[in-house]
Amino acid sequence: KDNIAKAIKKGTGELGGQNYEQVVYEGYGPNGVAFIVDCLTDNRNRTAPELRKIFERGNGQLGSTNCVAWMFESKGTFLIAADATDEETLMEVALEAGADDVITDENGFEVACEVAAFSAVKQALADKEIATLSAEIAMVPSSTIVVDDPALAARLLKLVDIFEDHDDVQKIFTNFDIPDEVLAAAQDS
Repeated sequence: KDNIAKAIKKGTGELGGQNYEQVVYEGYGPNGVAFIVDCLTDNRNRTAPELRKIFERGNGQLGSTNCVAWMFESKGTFLIAADATDEETLMEVALEAGADDVITDENGFEVACEVAAFSAVKQALADKEIATLSAEIAMVPSSTIVVDDPALAARLLKLVDIFEDHDDVQKIFTNFDIPDEVLAAAQDS
């Protein structure tokens, strides 16, 4: 993706005179859903109005710094396929390495840890040859808004897609939770 290539070039100094900076924008989508949009931009004066317009088109509003960040906590998260290990082994390895929690569902496992323990947990999983589907430091909401209206779910998902299509956007964090049956209905509409 262009964003990854841009970040690599920035890190290696290949972009020459361009100066990129990381900027975090916060705001609200429809129904008061919180959004944190992490960007890498070479022109903050261009990116801010573009993101404001995306929020407005999605029935939302760009907010001020820390208007929604207080609802999120920075956490290390690891996703592991169900067939990569068993729950008992994963619990033992992850908790011993400093993880806070291991959540199991039909799709596999999610391991959560404090940012300070991220490297230790990642190394412990690698040492035991437990493959991860993803390993990242993410902004995890302290509470979520359950979206039970398929039309609202469709609008929120479209807003996320529009943000993801923006060249400067690196990551998006939200606090909505769409149940599977509502998600299916939203995608059909």
